[in-house]
Amino acid sequence: MTCALLSLSGCGLFKDRGNDESKNVSASKLYADAKDEMAGGHYESAIKLYQRLESNYPFGTYAAQAQMEIAYAHYKAQDAAEAMAAVERFIKLHPNHPNVDYMYYLRGLINFNDQIGFLSFVYSQDPTERDPKATREAFAAFKELVDKFPNSKYAADSIARLNYLINAMAAYEVHVANYYYRRGAYLAALNRAQTAVTQFSEATAREEALFIMIRSYDKLGMFDLRDDTQRIFQKNYPDSRFLNPNARGDAAWWKFWAKSGPKPSPKDVVQ
Repeated sequence: MTCALLSLSGCGLFKDRGNDESKNVSASKLYADAKDEMAGGHYESAIKLYQRLESNYPFGTYAAQAQMEIAYAHYKAQDAAEAMAAVERFIKLHPNHPNVDYMYYLRGLINFNDQIGFLSFVYSQDPTERDPKATREAFAAFKELVDKFPNSKYAADSIARLNYLINAMAAYEVHVANYYYRRGAYLAALNRAQTAVTQFSEATAREEALFIMIRSYDKLGMFDLRDDTQRIFQKNYPDSRFLNPNARGDAAWWKFWAKSGPKPSPKDVVQ
């Protein structure tokens, strides 16, 4: 028993000695090594190095920078939950950090890419057919960035994404309205189309929403409202593709996103 205890104690001593040796590595060396791992796409290794950096040097510029880099590394590794947790932790710990606007921007990107898909135009699935929760959360995150930091270098790209998300939320309502209409639930279809028209008046999907309203009013026998809506529709969209069934093969609106915006990586603030 004594030998066993000594053996365990010895292991502990060697383990502590290894930790002491790791603490002798400078902050700049740990940071440089982590950056190299990031550049090579080895995100898990980079995260471990950034965590060691933050643990060994908890005060000063390097610690805050490491926290931002950890969030970004999780984002690049497509681990949305860990990335979001790191973002929220940084914002809570450093609400007045000079680069905190980037973390608000990253919060939006995490939701934007998580379920909506920044490159969803590559795929055939319309993102409006997915759960709109991430859409709303991404919208709220980008809006908070623009409201809090209107002069941020990320503001312009956030505004562009907000416009995209407005279209996404409106198009989701239209998608649901079409679903109800095809199944003969005309009142439900009308209500969802009205939501798209009233809440997202500038959205591209408003055109189709009005068209669904016209057809729903017709099915419900509400002919006066049908005719009123049709007058509004024709006034605003005299050349609408919905008036010509053979011309409805236009490219889907959600496939427009081709700009990359600013490079979404933390700015180095360490020397």
